[in-house]
Amino acid sequence: MSATDPVLLSDSKEIQERFSRMIRETLSAIFNSFSDDSAFSGIGPYELREKINALGFLPEQGKGFEKVLEETEKEILPHLLRTWSTKYMPHLHSPVLTETICSELIIACFNDSMDSWDQGPAATELEESMIHGLLALYGFPVDKGDGCITSGGSQSNISAIIAARDWYCARKFNWDVKMNGLPPEYTKLRIYTSEISHFSMDKASHILGMGYQAVRKIPVDSKCRIDVKAFARMLEDDVAAGLYPYCAVATFGTTDFGSIDDAVGMRELCDRYGMHLHADAAYGSGLIMSRQFRDRIKAISICDSITVDFHKMFLLPISCSAILVKDRELLKCFELHADYLNREEDEEDGYINLVGKSMQTTRRFDALKVFMAFQTRGVDGYGKIIDTAVGNAMYFYKRISEDP
Repeated sequence: MSATDPVLLSDSKEIQERFSRMIRETLSAIFNSFSDDSAFSGIGPYELREKINALGFLPEQGKGFEKVLEETEKEILPHLLRTWSTKYMPHLHSPVLTETICSELIIACFNDSMDSWDQGPAATELEESMIHGLLALYGFPVDKGDGCITSGGSQSNISAIIAARDWYCARKFNWDVKMNGLPPEYTKLRIYTSEISHFSMDKASHILGMGYQAVRKIPVDSKCRIDVKAFARMLEDDVAAGLYPYCAVATFGTTDFGSIDDAVGMRELCDRYGMHLHADAAYGSGLIMSRQFRDRIKAISICDSITVDFHKMFLLPISCSAILVKDRELLKCFELHADYLNREEDEEDGYINLVGKSMQTTRRFDALKVFMAFQTRGVDGYGKIIDTAVGNAMYFYKRISEDP
C-alpha cells in the first residue's frame, strides 16, 4: 500500500478490502510481540531515545503503510509496556478486556464527537443512558443527578472541585464565579483531603487560582484512612481563623495503599460546615461489581459527586473515566451556548448537547467501551474478575507478611 492510496474509509469495496488487510497485518504485528512474556524489554532510556529519533518525524515523501508498520513492529512494539504479561505488576492501569479493543476500533472508524447531538446521535444517547445507569449503580438519584464521561480521574476530580467551588461561592457569598471571576474571599477558600490522596487535588487548586496552599492535608490513621477527629479539629481551627472550608475529598482506594476513607464521618462534618463531599473512587469504584467486597464502598452514595475510572479496575483501555453528581445543577458551571453547537432551542426540540456539562468540547465516544464491557461481562462476570484480583492481592499480602 503506497502513500498515495485512498486514505478515507468509505463504502468502496476496494477500500474496505485494503483496510481489512491493514487490520490483519497490524494484528499480526501485535501477536508477534506476544511471543515474549516479559513485561518490558529492559532497554535503557538513551538507547531507546536514539532508536525512536532515528525513525524521523515528517518525511518529504510518505513511506506507505507496510513500511511504517514494519518499522513500528521492529523498533516500537518490542519496547512497549506489556500490561498483559504475567510478569507485570501494574501501576493503576491494567490489561484490557478484548471486547473493549473492538470498541476502540468502532470509535476510531466512525469518529463521532460528543459535543453536540448532530455530531454523534446514537453516541450521545448511549452516553446519557450509561450515565443514568451509573447514577443508579452508585446510589445517586437518576431524576436529579447527572454526569459525563471524561478523559481520566484527574479531569473528573478537577471538574468536581470546580463545580463545588462555584456552588459554594454562590451559596456563601452570593457570587457567580462563571460571570464575575473569583470572589474577593478566594484566597481563604480551602479543600480538605487525605495526606496520601492523589496529587490531582493540588493540581485542581492550582488551576483554580488558589494554589497548593489552599489544599489542607488531613493526617491518616493506622489503616491509612483520614483521621476524622483530626479533620474536625482542622475545620474548627480554620473557621476560627477566618478561612472558608468548601470541599472535602474522601478517597475510595488510595493510590499507594488502597485504603478507603470514612465517608460517613466526613459527611457529618461536611453537613455541619456546609461543604461539598467528593468521592475520589478512581481506584476503588470497580468494587461495586463485587458481591464479596462491594460493601466496602457502600458509603459512596452519601457523597455529592463521584470520580469513576474505567481504565483501572474495570479493565478498559486508556482513557475512560466519569464524573457523577447527585445534583445536576452542579455541572451548570460548564454550560455555555454556541449557535453552531448547542442552540438553546435544541433542548425544547429534544436534542441533548453534552458540551454543556464537560470541560471538553470535542470528545471521543468512550461510553461505547463501557457499554460493550458491561453488556459482555455483566455484574456476575465482572464480579468474578474483581473478586479474583482482590483475592490474589490478599494472598500476596499474606505471603509477604509471613516471609518478608
